[in-house]
Amino acid sequence: MSAIEYCRTALLGGHVARCADCAHEHIAYNSCRNRHCPKCQSTAAKAWLAAREAELLPVRYFHLVFTLPKQVADIAHQNKREIYNLLMRASADTVIKIAADPKHLGARVGITSVLHTWGSAMTHHPHVHMIVPGGGLSTDGANWIACRKNFFLSVRVLSRLYRRLILEGLAKLHKAGNLQFFGEHTGLADKAAFDAFLKPLRKIDWVVYAKEPFAGPKAVLAYLSRYTHRVAISNSRLIRMNGHGVTFRVKDYRRKGVGRHTTMTLATSEFIRRFLIHVLPKGQHRIRHYGFFGNGNRASNIARIRQLLGAKAPDHQHINDASPDDADKPPRTLALPCPCCGGQLIIVETIAPAQHSRAPPKPQRAAA
Repeated sequence: MSAIEYCRTALLGGHVARCADCAHEHIAYNSCRNRHCPKCQSTAAKAWLAAREAELLPVRYFHLVFTLPKQVADIAHQNKREIYNLLMRASADTVIKIAADPKHLGARVGITSVLHTWGSAMTHHPHVHMIVPGGGLSTDGANWIACRKNFFLSVRVLSRLYRRLILEGLAKLHKAGNLQFFGEHTGLADKAAFDAFLKPLRKIDWVVYAKEPFAGPKAVLAYLSRYTHRVAISNSRLIRMNGHGVTFRVKDYRRKGVGRHTTMTLATSEFIRRFLIHVLPKGQHRIRHYGFFGNGNRASNIARIRQLLGAKAPDHQHINDASPDDADKPPRTLALPCPCCGGQLIIVETIAPAQHSRAPPKPQRAAA
């Protein structure tokens, strides 16, 4: 919370830049770079998106979503690290095991998973988004096995195995004493009470979504990239803040058409509480890769698949071919344009962290 409060303020230091055209001086303070900050990580998100787009294969892709029932989501709120890890492992294992079964696909697939923990109103709603190529490598790696047109794997079969893996994982975590319970869930520390809590969950259908995106894999990647390096809400959804609270845009997924988009106003304390429940435990990875997208052999697997499909690798363009020893290095600049004329802002001074900034510079007019 402190990192977000200090973000782009004098406490973190910054730079003074001067416009190359009109000589206007502009102060830009440094960002906090916290992975939960709505104002930061845009560069990292763009780099992630570019890297994933460079790895796209010339095949169909499918968008999968695995959701936890509300009862499990409630205890996940009190056991983030353990249950979030279980959610990501179980959802990936479900896809990998069903896809490897010769009755379904009989291939080793590749998965990119992104953990989301929020809904549009910033309520606690843990779920995993996946982007998966429509096919996989044969057991010996000699062939590419494509899935059927407009069909990847049976949602019903995925749902049942996913349900079993989550419930088995929860029972193991409880037996090992790795789960904690507070408030109305305190009684679940008892094994018999926890078993009774899980019993109804074995009989309900668990929500699994699996469809080919109409706009293609790049659209899904672009959607995921907006949430890979930040949490819960972006500044663009904020409308106003006053004595009554914070008003922001929300989407009601239960409605169709025009009435789906509306606004919500929360008391400031409730808005902050909802935001902070989505802060991940230290070291928790939100993005994970499985199957032939596993980090250890991803590059070689992608190259092999492209070879099997007869596809060429994308060209890598070198943006800067200049030698690092060049004496004529370009001046350091800010990414944003001059607020007066739109010219280039060149950094002329550095402000140390926690140093009080000087008075705002007066705009200098160019000589007539």
